[in-house]
Amino acid sequence: MLIGVPKEIKSQESRVGLTPASARELTSRGHQVWVEAGAGSAIGLPDEDYVAAGATLCGTAKEIFSQADLIVKVKEPQPGEIAMLRPGQILYTYLHLAPDPRQAAGLIESGAVCIAYETITGPGGGLPLLAPMSEVAGRMSIQVAAAHLEIPRGGMGLLLAGVPGVAAAHVVILGAGVVGTNALQMAVGMGARVTVIDRDVDRLRHLDLTFGNRITTLHSSAHAIEASVAAADAVIGAVLIPGAAAPRLVTREMISKMRKGAVVVDVAIDQGGCFETSHATTHAQPTYVVDGVVHYCVANMPGAVARTSTFALNNATIAHAIALADKGWKRALADNPHLRAGLNVCQGHVTHKAVAKALGLPFRPAEEFAS
Repeated sequence: MLIGVPKEIKSQESRVGLTPASARELTSRGHQVWVEAGAGSAIGLPDEDYVAAGATLCGTAKEIFSQADLIVKVKEPQPGEIAMLRPGQILYTYLHLAPDPRQAAGLIESGAVCIAYETITGPGGGLPLLAPMSEVAGRMSIQVAAAHLEIPRGGMGLLLAGVPGVAAAHVVILGAGVVGTNALQMAVGMGARVTVIDRDVDRLRHLDLTFGNRITTLHSSAHAIEASVAAADAVIGAVLIPGAAAPRLVTREMISKMRKGAVVVDVAIDQGGCFETSHATTHAQPTYVVDGVVHYCVANMPGAVARTSTFALNNATIAHAIALADKGWKRALADNPHLRAGLNVCQGHVTHKAVAKALGLPFRPAEEFAS
């Protein structure tokens, strides 16, 4: 199979779909790997390393899209990339379709086979291809919150850890999944006062046993969220419903009751965001202010630490890339129900139930296409 790796073109995005080591895994199995020149150069992965791994360098993305059977990316395809997709071509990347009807319409029209990292499941549950970026984003969220509590970034001038005689900042984390847990680890490690809110009592019990009296755990309810947000210096939005739009847990009214110079970091923005006041931003212009509250809603947070993110992502994605290349998409999906869960759009049809529901589109089960 011919596998293509175009350079990412989304604003401030330097990650790359395959590292040289991942490319070697594929070429050693007899597959061709075409990589757009300079695809990894921004993160210290020079073209020569890809050539040494057996890959072929291409001058343009158009050349790759026109020939490759399997396109491996990181971020959702941009309009110009969608226009180059072909019927039956496999696209393997993050998609986050629920809040993006324009992208969904383009992928449906393309006739391509579109497999989304974020909905592929794991044998033990969870979302193993989303997890590494969730770990990165969760840890970053506390760094971001700490930085934007500073006066030069628009914050109230608060040190996250405090100092002797001065209270530490109060961080509220909405969601105790992978993002929330990693945010919690960082916040506790930096000395913040932390409240974590989730609807899974067993998960809260586990965190309570792990962190003890260093954190406060609350069962999720409208009252708990409202009271905690009002008392917070920073709020981390870390909720996720696989494939679906994120629930809007924090209203505009709640935001208006926060202290001026407080910070909210919406890690759920890829799925539409969990704050009513959220809209996607970029690394070039990461924040805006609503009712005196600084909003950080960058849709590709891990792109800021692109080298770490690329290696972490490849650790999780390469096994399925090999399966797709070795078996072809139909057999690979038929053999593996977890990979099959990643099929979002196939040959003009939406094949993930949560995505179809979020977009108000007809649904066809992925099983109908895998054989």
